[in-house]
Amino acid sequence: MPQPPALEPAELPSDAVEVGRIADAWGVKGWFKVLPYSSDPEALFAARSWFLQPAHKGGKSFFSGTVLLPIRQARTHSDAVVAWAHGVDDRDAAEALRGARIFVPRESFPATSDDEYYWVDLIGLAVVNREGVALGTVSELLPTGPQTTLVLSYEHEGKPCERMIPFVSAYVDKVDLAGRRITVDWQPDY
Repeated sequence: MPQPPALEPAELPSDAVEVGRIADAWGVKGWFKVLPYSSDPEALFAARSWFLQPAHKGGKSFFSGTVLLPIRQARTHSDAVVAWAHGVDDRDAAEALRGARIFVPRESFPATSDDEYYWVDLIGLAVVNREGVALGTVSELLPTGPQTTLVLSYEHEGKPCERMIPFVSAYVDKVDLAGRRITVDWQPDY
């Protein structure tokens, strides 16, 4: 039975975003492998502490609620991230973290450049066309090869529907994060 590290209970910040999960121990000195949800896991590297919660379903967890995991070091390794935390000093302690979901405060994310957005910031934005016609609300984003696609939720005659719009400059005129709105060159009947 893996020996759990001593972790401090914590309150999940209101702006916390789930950014990955702990897959398994890595090596014998307390390092563990992280599967990031982003191809660019800079938020994991920027945050000095991660907030952990047990896996959604299945698996055994030695903790409940939210705990704080102070990170000593995190780096890219192959297709994943490996990390080492304070209080996690051997393989057994690292194995005890298996399956934990990792959250970091949104403020830990690196700043974006112009015309660059975090997906989490786009979810929930209203989408309207140039004429001001409401097309729906962003419910998710899909990577579709060379581009990302906005998936919008809306109702038509009382039935829930979805609409997809490529998230490219040819169709997206403006993203107004403060105004919670995206303006597009798109018609409702496309």
